Amino acid sequence: MLTSLYVEGNSWFHRLPVRAKLIALLLLSLLLFATQSLYLLAPAFLLCGWLYFSLGLTIRQALARIGFVFFTILVLAVVNLFLLPLPEVAALVLRLMALVFFAAAVTATTTISAFMDEITILLKPLERMGLLNAADVSLALGLVLRFVPDIFARYEAIREAHRARGLPIRPLTIIGPLIILTLKDADTIAAAIDARGFRRQ
Repeated sequence: MLTSLYVEGNSWFHRLPVRAKLIALLLLSLLLFATQSLYLLAPAFLLCGWLYFSLGLTIRQALARIGFVFFTILVLAVVNLFLLPLPEVAALVLRLMALVFFAAAVTATTTISAFMDEITILLKPLERMGLLNAADVSLALGLVLRFVPDIFARYEAIREAHRARGLPIRPLTIIGPLIILTLKDADTIAAAIDARGFRRQ
């Protein structure tokens, strides 16, 4: 069961500063969306895939983290086959999958606290301009990263409960309870944050 996005390790990517990873992700995104060349996108896909699978996860664990996203990309590709030429669809798939691999590698090698600290620092200029509260944004990001594994675990629990009772497993019958439980958790967390004064007015 997925309990945390962070993976303990001592790889070179683990040791890389958080800011360098985030800048690399930004630059990679810009570069991949600036080209349609399969000769560039295919190597980028393979390199990002190699990076992700070299972080110490088993194949099953690695695929469990990104399987749903990849499934969504493939569905998008099938739809676009009726709208776009095949080379453009291939470029779309390679581009998105490469970014998913790299983003998953970043989250797997960076603790939530490190993410929050770096995001707070990076957003300070915008806070001084009065555009946002850096601490609130970093807290929101930290909560998302923290509770994504919980949502996946809850989904698995609901699915297993349906299977144990002999009920058909349909997305609509699972998503409803999942949303309700998630919203209940969100209310509890928001109340706890307000009670401890973490958010500034």
